[in-house]
Amino acid sequence: MTKHAHPTISRRAAAALCLERQHLDRPRARRLTAASLESFVGDVCGLQIDSVNVLDRAHHLTLWSRFGAYDRATLDRLVERRRVLFEYLTHVACFVATRDLPLWRSTMAMVSEGPYPLARWGRAKGNARLIAEVEAAVRERAPIGNADFERPKGEKAGGWWSWKPAMHALDWLWKTGRIGVHSRRSFQKRYAPMDRLLPAPGDAPVMSAPEVWRERVRRSLAAMGAAWDDDLRMYWTWPRRPASWLRDALGSLEREGEVTEVRIEGEPRRAWALTADLPALQGAGRARRPSRGTTLLCPFDSFLWHRERTLRLFGFFYRIEIYVPAPQRRHGYYTLPILHEGHLIGRVDLKHHRADGVLEARHVSFEPWFAAGAAPPVTRWAVPDRDEALAGLAESLHSLAQFTGARSVKVARTTPTAMHAATKRALARAVARATARPDGGPS
Repeated sequence: MTKHAHPTISRRAAAALCLERQHLDRPRARRLTAASLESFVGDVCGLQIDSVNVLDRAHHLTLWSRFGAYDRATLDRLVERRRVLFEYLTHVACFVATRDLPLWRSTMAMVSEGPYPLARWGRAKGNARLIAEVEAAVRERAPIGNADFERPKGEKAGGWWSWKPAMHALDWLWKTGRIGVHSRRSFQKRYAPMDRLLPAPGDAPVMSAPEVWRERVRRSLAAMGAAWDDDLRMYWTWPRRPASWLRDALGSLEREGEVTEVRIEGEPRRAWALTADLPALQGAGRARRPSRGTTLLCPFDSFLWHRERTLRLFGFFYRIEIYVPAPQRRHGYYTLPILHEGHLIGRVDLKHHRADGVLEARHVSFEPWFAAGAAPPVTRWAVPDRDEALAGLAESLHSLAQFTGARSVKVARTTPTAMHAATKRALARAVARATARPDGGPS
């Protein structure tokens, strides 16, 4: 019996569909509404939250990459009042779409009962009382956070009400769905009972653990378009399980015809796509350009959750250098990749000097192929026009400055240095065009 060959997907098709599924086919061109916010966060499986604030909070930067300089009060209203999103975990701590609440409730039930450290902590002797007391306090005094739990006078550290046990109890209650994040103040979580925050479960059945893993595979593939095994392991990382869960989930979905094993050109390893996405992949491969416009990408963007994938599909090596000793940093402390017309043409190390009202591009590092006016090394469409790319970068910097509240943009240095003058000229033109607009906003 002859075994059928697996479909071969071009690298160009895989990259193009990935950009589309990550809502980067028209960067900064959509309007932020309840529907567009819910669609984006649900489609990519989560909007990562991170505490680094050298420029702005990660979730604001990721949303800016899709929606441009949106109204922050609108986001606060959609999250804290309408509850279009709520905080939970997929890759790590994220905002997730409330429309997917049955999946999240099933995950919460799974982690509270299964073979996870979280479940074992909740079952440990003595922790039941702590959990009950913390939950009662949240129900009575919500919204409250870890800082609201104090040790009784005279009690030594390590007692029931030391901050660490209370924090663990809050974390257990949150991850198992008994409480939720009501809001944040100074970036610290404030909790309230889940039944006061989100709709009642209704008649939706709780999924079994195997079905939760199958659904994770479905959604991760939809978010990426086509993916290798390690993409699937690294995209949606919480809660972690042995590699066998992925093998079992893929095997059952393949037998049922929902998933197809494919090959992506240039890579001998197997990859996967939703069977329903095979026509979309074929169409993406024929696209003249997969993305129109320019934007900067947050280091914690879902597009970058698995850095090896970005290298394979786009030939772009990216590493955030926050934890690299300063003398060993190559590009800078907090670099944002530059996406232009579907190509990753470089990165810019940004810092918001709030006291001075300056957004400083401390180091703009262009990819060698772009600086040389050559074609991209891996996946390519048309060779990017350098002047258009610099204009797009300059307009992005100006837009981001306005969004973060900076009054001006400063470019300190570029690599290669020969592009420094051209970059500064492009920025000056972008500012002049924006100033000439009636509303004074970004061009």
